[in-house]
Amino acid sequence: MTTVGKVLVTGGVRSGKSRHAESLLADAPAVTYVAAGPRYDDADWAARVAAHQARRPVGWSTAETRDVGGMVEAATSPVLVDCLGTWLTGVIDDAGLWDAPVAAIEAHVRGHLDALLAALAATDQAVVLVTNEVGLGVVPEHRSARLFRDLLGTVNQQVAAACDEVHLVVAGRVLRL
Repeated sequence: MTTVGKVLVTGGVRSGKSRHAESLLADAPAVTYVAAGPRYDDADWAARVAAHQARRPVGWSTAETRDVGGMVEAATSPVLVDCLGTWLTGVIDDAGLWDAPVAAIEAHVRGHLDALLAALAATDQAVVLVTNEVGLGVVPEHRSARLFRDLLGTVNQQVAAACDEVHLVVAGRVLRL
């Protein structure tokens, strides 16, 4: 059944988040699938992307972009964003900010996040966003990992507040929060 409203789907790596998110929009005749992260140049990543692409129905179109807010704003059909974790990585990578002061990184991310939040508030389309749940384990040793964890936690909280529902996927099982 096509999801009405906005849903954030979160969980760990390989938990079944993307498959669940796709199922929420399976009945929609047209969906824009926003692949928001960087493209890595290795066989494992290529295989993961190919598996995702093979699952998508024929009527779905794919946009590879970091302009997630712009895609949601322009949407005339449901949108699936996969995923906010890779999107965040790409936003920081594109600006070359991993070694910048935290305040500069936060300000840069904030601009992208504000555009997404405004688009979510304005759209009448169904929007399903996939993200990773990070920070349930130990404090990472490296600055970039701590920074990513903290920023994604903030992104997830803000996007969750803008959504009608949040689904936590654990071991392929879905908990509606």
